[in-house]
Amino acid sequence: MKQADYPPQEPLSPAGTAYGDECWRRGEGIDGAEFAVGADPYQRLLVFRAPRPDGRVLLFWHGGGWTSGYKEWMSFMAPAFTAQGVTFVSAGYRLAPQHVFPAGIDDAAAAIGWVLANIGAHGGDPAQLFVGGHSAGGHYAALLSLAPALLHARGVPGVPIRGCLPLSGVFDFTASSGLSMRPRFLGADPRSDEAASPFRHIGAALPPFLVAYGSNDFPHLVTQGRAFAAALRSAGGSVEEIEMPERTHFTASYAGGEPDGPWVPAALAFMRRHTTRATAR
Repeated sequence: MKQADYPPQEPLSPAGTAYGDECWRRGEGIDGAEFAVGADPYQRLLVFRAPRPDGRVLLFWHGGGWTSGYKEWMSFMAPAFTAQGVTFVSAGYRLAPQHVFPAGIDDAAAAIGWVLANIGAHGGDPAQLFVGGHSAGGHYAALLSLAPALLHARGVPGVPIRGCLPLSGVFDFTASSGLSMRPRFLGADPRSDEAASPFRHIGAALPPFLVAYGSNDFPHLVTQGRAFAAALRSAGGSVEEIEMPERTHFTASYAGGEPDGPWVPAALAFMRRHTTRATAR
């Protein structure tokens, strides 16, 4: 879809506008196959098939403060992964303030369900599913990785997520979050603050995590990223942590498409380590 095909979104800050424009520019000419997981224009995903797929799948969600963003923003990431045999999927979700929690989680879960049911036709193995996202998208990826009950409640089968790769993600919305204001996607119900916080869902069964953020990221996200990684380790989880030098919140996202950058090689190595030998090449 083109940007003009979507309903209007909340206006972005100047920095956010520049970031969005750059994502569209970097994704020019990188086309995936589009599929719907619901009737809303945002309930769609793009599948980028690898020339020589090895079964691994990375399902990724865009950022935008839960109020803006497009699945097409992450198209620029696809070539770095498909060149290495990974089937890359970029998914959208309904946005606030029109749609509040848990609408976005419903859509993210639907994307996982679609991938599990259909990715085999595109060279992927549903048993080799990794999930990730930037900013708000990293929040959704982490929450669904830590709270499988959210998937089960939405009819998604219990196929384990092989690993989660949040990039400048948000992990806490409670009083300890450090956020300057409560995000509007949480809606009016105060119980959503805890229910939507991945930090509050750390339990006994943990998939591996690759937690990444920029050294010049939003300060509260650096603090949250470090604390989240530490909490996962304390719970016995397998955690790798990357603080990307000089990267801001937005240039950390651009690292997602840089084959020789600070994140892509680490992400590919992480996926290789956590892929079953029967599929990995």
